[in-house]
Amino acid sequence: QVQLEESGGGLVQAGGSLRLSCAASGRTFSMYTMAWFRQAPGKEREFVAAISWSGGSTRYADSVKGRFTISRDNAKNTVYLQMSSLKPEDTAVYYCAALISNGHPRASAYDYDYWGQGTQVTVSS
Repeated sequence: QVQLEESGGGLVQAGGSLRLSCAASGRTFSMYTMAWFRQAPGKEREFVAAISWSGGSTRYADSVKGRFTISRDNAKNTVYLQMSSLKPEDTAVYYCAALISNGHPRASAYDYDYWGQGTQVTVSS
């Protein structure tokens, strides 16, 4: 069992930056593939980015490539999402997710076993 807690959300102007953090409980954090998803009002949850257990492999949604960077610090049991050049369409609740896997990062929400409560990101125009 693992518990995830996101932080770092907030209100930012278009073009600005935010860094989200997701702190995980448990001693086996390094065994988990970690990911970020987001859900805007009235829309389905969508994949944003994922990172392998070692950090050596990452995957991004086309909509955030070149603007967002996912990273992790296994010593701190934390995964990060650095978001830059934010757009109003990035406004959503951002969720952290975990999957026990040492394979290539996955983009389907159905593959992930554990989820955080989410943190709101609002980008004003």
